[in-house]
Amino acid sequence: MTISVENTLPNYDNLPDACIISLAEYGAIAVHGTEQSKYLQGQVTCDVNTLTDNNLLLGGHCDAKGKVFSVFRLINRQNIHLLLQPITSINQSLAELKKFGVFAKVTIEQTTDLAFYAVAGKKATAVLHQKFVELPNSLTPVLQVGSTTIVYLAGKLTRYLIIDEAKAAEQMINDFALVTYSQALWNLIEINEGFPLLAPETVTTYVPQMLNLQAIHGISFTKGCYLGQETVARMQYLGKNKRALFSLKSKSANNELITLQAGDIIEQQLGENWRKAGDILASYISDDGIYYLQAVLASDIDSTTNLRIKNHENSALSLVELPYNLAE
Repeated sequence: MTISVENTLPNYDNLPDACIISLAEYGAIAVHGTEQSKYLQGQVTCDVNTLTDNNLLLGGHCDAKGKVFSVFRLINRQNIHLLLQPITSINQSLAELKKFGVFAKVTIEQTTDLAFYAVAGKKATAVLHQKFVELPNSLTPVLQVGSTTIVYLAGKLTRYLIIDEAKAAEQMINDFALVTYSQALWNLIEINEGFPLLAPETVTTYVPQMLNLQAIHGISFTKGCYLGQETVARMQYLGKNKRALFSLKSKSANNELITLQAGDIIEQQLGENWRKAGDILASYISDDGIYYLQAVLASDIDSTTNLRIKNHENSALSLVELPYNLAE
Protein backbone atom coordinates (compact mmCIF):
# COMPACT_ATOMS: atom_id res chain seq x y z
CA MET A 1 0.00 0.00 0.00
CA THR A 2 1.42 3.38 -1.02
CA ILE A 3 0.51 6.79 0.36
CA SER A 4 1.05 9.70 -1.99
CA VAL A 5 2.88 12.57 -0.26
CA GLU A 6 2.31 16.16 -1.34
CA ASN A 7 5.60 17.98 -2.00
CA THR A 8 4.33 21.54 -1.59
CA LEU A 9 5.49 23.53 1.44
CA PRO A 10 2.78 25.98 2.58
CA ASN A 11 3.51 28.85 4.92
CA TYR A 12 2.14 28.70 8.44
CA ASP A 13 -0.63 31.23 7.78
CA ASN A 14 -2.03 29.16 4.90
CA LEU A 15 -2.17 25.68 6.37
CA PRO A 16 -5.11 23.51 5.29
CA ASP A 17 -8.08 23.09 7.63
CA ALA A 18 -7.11 19.43 7.99
CA CYS A 19 -4.27 17.37 6.63
CA ILE A 20 -2.22 14.24 7.21
CA ILE A 21 1.51 14.45 7.89
CA SER A 22 3.62 11.39 7.18
CA LEU A 23 6.22 11.19 9.94
CA ALA A 24 8.64 9.01 8.04
CA GLU A 25 11.58 10.51 9.95
CA TYR A 26 9.94 10.13 13.35
CA GLY A 27 10.46 7.19 15.68
CA ALA A 28 10.70 6.06 19.27
CA ILE A 29 12.96 4.43 21.80
CA ALA A 30 11.06 1.58 23.45
CA VAL A 31 11.82 0.70 27.07
CA HIS A 32 10.13 -2.35 28.56
CA GLY A 33 10.69 -4.81 31.37
CA THR A 34 9.95 -5.09 35.07
CA GLU A 35 12.18 -2.11 35.92
CA GLN A 36 11.29 0.11 32.97
CA SER A 37 9.91 3.02 35.04
CA LYS A 38 12.52 2.74 37.77
CA TYR A 39 15.32 2.75 35.21
CA LEU A 40 14.01 5.67 33.15
CA GLN A 41 13.36 7.68 36.31
CA GLY A 42 17.11 7.84 36.90
CA GLN A 43 17.90 8.81 33.32
CA VAL A 44 15.52 11.57 32.19
CA THR A 45 14.32 14.98 33.35
CA CYS A 46 10.60 14.22 33.72
CA ASP A 47 8.96 12.30 36.57
CA VAL A 48 8.39 8.89 34.97
CA ASN A 49 6.59 7.68 38.09
CA THR A 50 3.63 9.88 37.11
CA LEU A 51 3.23 8.20 33.71
CA THR A 52 -0.07 6.38 33.11
CA ASP A 53 -1.69 4.77 30.08
CA ASN A 54 -3.58 7.99 29.37
CA ASN A 55 -1.20 10.85 30.07
CA LEU A 56 1.72 12.34 28.20
CA LEU A 57 5.04 13.53 29.60
CA LEU A 58 7.61 15.80 27.97
CA GLY A 59 11.24 15.40 28.89
CA GLY A 60 14.89 15.39 28.01
CA HIS A 61 17.68 12.84 28.20
CA CYS A 62 21.01 14.36 29.28
CA ASP A 63 24.61 13.30 29.62
CA ALA A 64 26.43 13.53 32.96
CA LYS A 65 27.22 17.21 32.29
CA GLY A 66 23.56 18.06 31.76
CA LYS A 67 23.82 18.43 27.98
CA VAL A 68 20.79 17.16 26.09
CA PHE A 69 20.91 14.02 23.94
CA SER A 70 17.24 14.18 23.04
CA VAL A 71 13.92 15.85 23.75
CA PHE A 72 10.95 13.50 23.67
CA ARG A 73 7.28 12.92 24.31
CA LEU A 74 6.85 9.94 26.63
CA ILE A 75 3.80 7.68 26.47
CA ASN A 76 2.92 4.18 27.59
CA ARG A 77 1.67 1.92 24.78
CA GLN A 78 0.78 -1.69 25.50
CA ASN A 79 2.93 -1.65 28.68
CA ILE A 80 5.94 -0.30 26.79
CA HIS A 81 7.38 3.16 27.47
CA LEU A 82 7.90 4.99 24.17
CA LEU A 83 10.16 8.04 23.95
CA LEU A 84 8.75 9.66 20.79
CA GLN A 85 11.19 11.87 18.86
CA PRO A 86 12.78 12.56 15.47
CA ILE A 87 15.05 9.78 14.29
CA THR A 88 17.88 12.34 14.09
CA SER A 89 18.16 12.43 17.90
CA ILE A 90 17.68 8.74 18.61
CA ASN A 91 21.12 7.21 17.97
CA GLN A 92 23.17 8.78 20.76
CA SER A 93 20.31 8.71 23.25
CA LEU A 94 19.65 5.04 22.53
CA ALA A 95 23.33 4.12 22.91
CA GLU A 96 23.57 5.88 26.28
CA LEU A 97 20.35 4.37 27.60
CA LYS A 98 21.47 0.89 26.57
CA LYS A 99 24.90 1.39 28.13
CA PHE A 100 23.44 1.91 31.60
CA GLY A 101 20.48 -0.38 31.00
CA VAL A 102 22.60 -3.51 31.34
CA PHE A 103 22.36 -3.05 35.10
CA ALA A 104 18.54 -3.09 35.14
CA LYS A 105 15.80 -5.51 34.14
CA VAL A 106 14.90 -3.64 30.96
CA THR A 107 15.06 -4.04 27.22
CA ILE A 108 15.86 -0.87 25.27
CA GLU A 109 15.53 -0.67 21.50
CA GLN A 110 14.43 1.53 18.64
CA THR A 111 10.96 0.68 17.35
CA THR A 112 10.83 -0.87 13.89
CA ASP A 113 7.25 -2.13 13.63
CA LEU A 114 5.36 1.12 14.18
CA ALA A 115 4.33 3.86 11.76
CA PHE A 116 3.78 7.47 12.84
CA TYR A 117 1.38 9.99 11.31
CA ALA A 118 -0.18 13.25 12.41
CA VAL A 119 -3.60 14.75 11.70
CA ALA A 120 -3.40 18.54 11.98
CA GLY A 121 -5.52 21.62 11.42
CA LYS A 122 -8.56 23.35 12.88
CA LYS A 123 -10.84 20.59 11.56
CA ALA A 124 -8.57 17.71 12.64
CA THR A 125 -10.91 16.72 15.47
CA ALA A 126 -13.90 16.51 13.12
CA VAL A 127 -11.91 14.38 10.70
CA LEU A 128 -10.92 11.86 13.37
CA HIS A 129 -14.49 11.68 14.65
CA GLN A 130 -15.38 10.10 11.32
CA LYS A 131 -13.65 6.98 12.56
CA PHE A 132 -13.37 7.31 16.35
CA VAL A 133 -16.28 8.00 18.70
CA GLU A 134 -13.96 9.01 21.53
CA LEU A 135 -10.78 11.07 21.14
CA PRO A 136 -8.06 12.15 23.55
CA ASN A 137 -8.03 15.72 24.82
CA SER A 138 -6.00 18.06 27.00
CA LEU A 139 -7.08 16.25 30.19
CA THR A 140 -6.63 12.73 28.79
CA PRO A 141 -4.08 13.17 25.98
CA VAL A 142 -3.44 9.49 25.18
CA LEU A 143 -6.09 7.01 24.06
CA GLN A 144 -5.71 3.41 22.94
CA VAL A 145 -8.32 2.17 20.43
CA GLY A 146 -7.59 -1.40 19.42
CA SER A 147 -4.04 -1.38 18.08
CA THR A 148 -4.14 2.38 17.43
CA THR A 149 -2.63 4.89 19.84
CA ILE A 150 -3.97 8.43 19.46
CA VAL A 151 -2.09 11.27 21.16
CA TYR A 152 -3.53 14.77 21.49
CA LEU A 153 -0.93 17.55 21.41
CA ALA A 154 -2.06 20.82 22.95
CA GLY A 155 -0.87 24.03 21.30
CA LYS A 156 -1.70 26.83 18.90
CA LEU A 157 -2.70 24.33 16.21
CA THR A 158 -4.83 21.24 16.83
CA ARG A 159 -2.74 18.08 16.30
CA TYR A 160 -3.05 14.38 16.93
CA LEU A 161 -0.38 11.72 16.62
CA ILE A 162 -1.52 8.41 15.16
CA ILE A 163 0.67 5.42 16.08
CA ASP A 164 -0.01 1.91 14.84
CA GLU A 165 1.54 -1.03 13.05
CA ALA A 166 2.52 0.09 9.55
CA LYS A 167 -0.16 -1.73 7.53
CA ALA A 168 -3.03 -0.71 9.81
CA ALA A 169 -1.83 2.90 9.97
CA GLU A 170 -1.54 3.22 6.20
CA GLN A 171 -5.02 1.81 5.69
CA MET A 172 -6.45 4.29 8.15
CA ILE A 173 -4.67 7.25 6.56
CA ASN A 174 -5.96 6.28 3.13
CA ASP A 175 -9.49 6.03 4.51
CA PHE A 176 -9.41 9.69 5.59
CA ALA A 177 -8.82 10.79 1.96
CA LEU A 178 -6.91 13.92 3.00
CA VAL A 179 -3.85 15.50 1.42
CA THR A 180 -0.72 13.98 3.00
CA TYR A 181 2.32 16.18 3.53
CA SER A 182 5.93 15.30 4.31
CA GLN A 183 7.54 15.64 7.73
CA ALA A 184 8.78 19.09 6.76
CA LEU A 185 5.32 20.40 7.62
CA TRP A 186 5.54 18.78 11.06
CA ASN A 187 8.84 20.59 11.61
CA LEU A 188 7.16 23.89 10.69
CA ILE A 189 4.48 23.29 13.31
CA GLU A 190 7.02 22.24 15.95
CA ILE A 191 9.01 25.42 15.25
CA ASN A 192 5.92 27.58 15.78
CA GLU A 193 4.92 25.63 18.89
CA GLY A 194 8.39 26.12 20.38
CA PHE A 195 9.10 22.41 20.75
CA PRO A 196 12.86 21.67 20.42
CA LEU A 197 14.09 19.89 17.30
CA LEU A 198 17.58 18.44 17.73
CA ALA A 199 19.79 17.41 14.84
CA PRO A 200 23.00 15.36 15.15
CA GLU A 201 24.95 18.64 15.00
CA THR A 202 23.20 20.03 18.07
CA VAL A 203 23.00 16.92 20.27
CA THR A 204 24.88 17.42 23.62
CA THR A 205 25.19 21.16 22.98
CA TYR A 206 22.54 22.61 25.28
CA VAL A 207 21.28 22.14 28.81
CA PRO A 208 17.50 21.61 29.10
CA GLN A 209 16.67 25.19 30.10
CA MET A 210 18.34 26.52 26.94
CA LEU A 211 15.73 24.48 25.05
CA ASN A 212 12.85 25.79 27.24
CA LEU A 213 12.14 22.40 28.82
CA GLN A 214 11.28 24.10 32.12
CA ALA A 215 8.66 26.23 30.31
CA ILE A 216 6.95 23.26 28.63
CA HIS A 217 6.91 21.27 31.89
CA GLY A 218 9.59 18.87 30.73
CA ILE A 219 11.66 19.03 33.94
CA SER A 220 10.70 17.82 37.39
CA PHE A 221 12.60 19.65 40.11
CA THR A 222 11.24 17.40 42.86
CA LYS A 223 11.79 13.87 41.50
CA GLY A 224 15.31 13.38 42.83
CA CYS A 225 18.50 12.33 41.08
CA TYR A 226 18.93 11.57 37.40
CA LEU A 227 21.80 11.86 34.95
CA GLY A 228 22.78 15.54 34.60
CA GLN A 229 20.47 16.64 37.44
CA GLU A 230 23.09 18.70 39.26
CA THR A 231 23.68 20.94 36.24
CA VAL A 232 19.95 21.34 35.60
CA ALA A 233 19.29 22.28 39.23
CA ARG A 234 22.21 24.72 39.30
CA MET A 235 20.88 26.47 36.20
CA GLN A 236 17.43 26.72 37.74
CA TYR A 237 18.24 27.88 41.25
CA LEU A 238 21.40 29.92 40.68
CA GLY A 239 20.08 31.70 37.60
CA LYS A 240 23.10 30.83 35.49
CA ASN A 241 21.24 30.12 32.27
CA LYS A 242 21.34 33.07 29.87
CA ARG A 243 19.99 31.41 26.71
CA ALA A 244 16.60 30.22 25.48
CA LEU A 245 14.92 28.72 22.46
CA PHE A 246 13.03 31.05 20.10
CA SER A 247 10.96 30.84 16.94
CA LEU A 248 11.77 33.29 14.13
CA LYS A 249 10.25 34.19 10.79
CA SER A 250 11.48 36.22 7.84
CA LYS A 251 9.63 39.52 7.61
CA SER A 252 8.89 39.14 3.91
CA ALA A 253 9.43 36.72 1.06
CA ASN A 254 13.05 36.38 0.01
CA ASN A 255 14.17 36.09 -3.59
CA GLU A 256 17.41 34.52 -2.43
CA LEU A 257 17.24 30.77 -1.89
CA ILE A 258 19.24 29.94 1.24
CA THR A 259 20.23 26.40 2.15
CA LEU A 260 20.20 26.15 5.93
CA GLN A 261 21.37 23.51 8.37
CA ALA A 262 21.52 23.05 12.11
CA GLY A 263 24.35 25.06 13.61
CA ASP A 264 24.15 27.98 11.18
CA ILE A 265 24.49 31.37 12.85
CA ILE A 266 21.92 34.07 13.56
CA GLU A 267 23.37 37.60 13.83
CA GLN A 268 22.03 40.69 15.60
CA GLN A 269 22.71 44.31 14.78
CA LEU A 270 24.65 46.32 17.36
CA GLY A 271 25.01 49.87 16.13
CA GLU A 272 26.54 49.67 12.67
CA ASN A 273 27.96 46.19 13.27
CA TRP A 274 26.56 42.68 13.31
CA ARG A 275 27.49 40.15 15.99
CA LYS A 276 26.56 36.54 16.66
CA ALA A 277 23.20 36.21 18.42
CA GLY A 278 22.80 32.45 18.44
CA ASP A 279 22.56 29.21 16.49
CA ILE A 280 19.89 27.62 14.35
CA LEU A 281 18.39 24.31 15.49
CA ALA A 282 15.87 23.74 12.69
CA SER A 283 14.46 25.51 9.65
CA TYR A 284 11.62 25.44 7.14
CA ILE A 285 11.26 27.43 3.92
CA SER A 286 7.79 27.70 2.41
CA ASP A 287 7.22 27.66 -1.33
CA ASP A 288 6.51 31.39 -1.28
CA GLY A 289 9.89 32.11 0.30
CA ILE A 290 9.05 32.60 3.98
CA TYR A 291 11.73 31.35 6.38
CA TYR A 292 10.77 29.79 9.71
CA LEU A 293 13.62 29.12 12.10
CA GLN A 294 14.17 27.66 15.53
CA ALA A 295 17.24 29.04 17.27
CA VAL A 296 18.90 29.36 20.66
CA LEU A 297 19.53 33.04 21.45
CA ALA A 298 20.19 35.19 24.51
CA SER A 299 17.16 34.78 26.78
CA ASP A 300 16.78 38.56 27.20
CA ILE A 301 16.88 39.42 23.50
CA ASP A 302 14.58 42.30 22.60
CA SER A 303 11.78 41.76 20.09
CA THR A 304 12.86 44.93 18.28
CA THR A 305 16.41 43.66 17.66
CA ASN A 306 17.37 43.43 14.01
CA LEU A 307 18.27 39.83 13.20
CA ARG A 308 19.54 38.05 10.11
CA ILE A 309 21.16 34.83 8.95
CA LYS A 310 24.93 35.17 8.80
CA ASN A 311 26.29 35.89 5.29
CA HIS A 312 22.80 36.71 4.02
CA GLU A 313 22.27 40.46 4.39
CA ASN A 314 18.69 40.48 3.12
CA SER A 315 17.44 37.75 5.44
CA ALA A 316 15.61 40.01 7.91
CA LEU A 317 14.11 37.99 10.76
CA SER A 318 11.67 38.70 13.55
CA LEU A 319 10.76 36.79 16.69
CA VAL A 320 7.50 34.81 16.73
CA GLU A 321 5.54 34.76 19.98
CA LEU A 322 5.80 31.40 21.72
CA PRO A 323 2.68 29.71 23.10
CA TYR A 324 4.16 29.58 26.59
CA ASN A 325 5.90 31.85 29.07
CA LEU A 326 9.68 31.56 29.34
CA ALA A 327 9.50 32.71 32.94
CA GLU A 328 7.69 29.51 33.96
